[in-house]
Amino acid sequence: MRKPPRPPLSPEARAVLSATGLSRRTLMRGLLAGGAAVAVGGALAACGTKPAKRSASEKAACVGTDVSATEKKINFSNWPLYIDMTDDKKRPSLDGFTTKTHIAVTYTEDINDNNEFFGKVRNQLQGCQSIDRDLMVLTDWMASRVVALGWTQPFDTAKTPNFTKNVLSALRNRPWDKDMNHAAPWQSGLTGLAYNGKVTKEIRTIDELLTRPDLKGKVAVLAEMRDTVGLVLLSMGKDPATVSDADYDAALEKLKRAVASGQIRKFTGNDYKEDLAKGDLAACIAWSGDIIQLAAEEGSQVKFVTPEEGLIVWSDNMMIPAPATHKANAEQLIDYYYDPAVAAQVAASVNYICPVEGAQDEMRKIDPELATNPLIFPDAAMLAKAHDFRALTEEEDKKYAAKFESVRGA
Repeated sequence: MRKPPRPPLSPEARAVLSATGLSRRTLMRGLLAGGAAVAVGGALAACGTKPAKRSASEKAACVGTDVSATEKKINFSNWPLYIDMTDDKKRPSLDGFTTKTHIAVTYTEDINDNNEFFGKVRNQLQGCQSIDRDLMVLTDWMASRVVALGWTQPFDTAKTPNFTKNVLSALRNRPWDKDMNHAAPWQSGLTGLAYNGKVTKEIRTIDELLTRPDLKGKVAVLAEMRDTVGLVLLSMGKDPATVSDADYDAALEKLKRAVASGQIRKFTGNDYKEDLAKGDLAACIAWSGDIIQLAAEEGSQVKFVTPEEGLIVWSDNMMIPAPATHKANAEQLIDYYYDPAVAAQVAASVNYICPVEGAQDEMRKIDPELATNPLIFPDAAMLAKAHDFRALTEEEDKKYAAKFESVRGA
């Protein structure tokens, strides 16, 4: 049945929606567009009263009592379609964990958007109340916010030796988790360029994408602000990890010129995949995981390109909420997924960047072709060109998103 059209969003709601990360996750996972309405509601709730940052003494007082010794279970919230799964819907790596540890895992795919999830749990976390989860997976920018608020428990690194030993060097000692005890990357991804070789020649730079005459009207950029603006900043010689308001505004002006000239056809979520595969789009800003899938199709000439200026890198991170009551069990699960053999098992299914050293050798036993894919196992040269976007405060997030939406014309 055809759904009735939804009423248009207010400018404020559109700005919040852009800041949520919805395009990357909800659309990437192939969820129905109707989920956007839910995401906006959660995001708007998340942008109400500014949550207070906990002091050191408040953090110490707001930690769940660990009952792992007597309750062998974990509640684990993750994104949809983000773990190895068989045709009959079994999750072999989770089953392997339970067999090894006798810890039962309730695995829930209930994180469809960072701000939506934040909106669901913020009142409980702020009030030191249980959210009925022992692990949650959040993208860098939201993860850094939750850590800064004091809403997570630190890992006991003595109990996570695989993580400490095997996490990729590029993901160590991040500015918002310098001691590596609040966030363990689950999977990572890259944002760069893609083109269809059936309809255009190779593209190498963001400037080509935004100005090359033969691409006019055949270009898409992502509706995810951090990805699109991050790459434009790199094309201007600016580092997204240290972006200033002036740099951001200059990048938007450059993007605005490409929109006004007709160079950019549209801003998209991962629905660019179908248009790129058909040749309706010649080139676009793209996510590495999507392009692995397109490139694998028979006869495909779709290719992922590392822009000369650099890439945007992002990670989704396992975190233990402060009120969680199965911390030791959660630490065992984190460490289990940093066993290279287990990590390779997951990577073979989900096709994102594997954050675990040694997993590439294990992947050769599973799928030698995947083991040589630089979008799953990037080499040092590729990682050296990867940049992340600076963690924004809630106020900056809303301000930057509103400016981005004005350029999109959404």
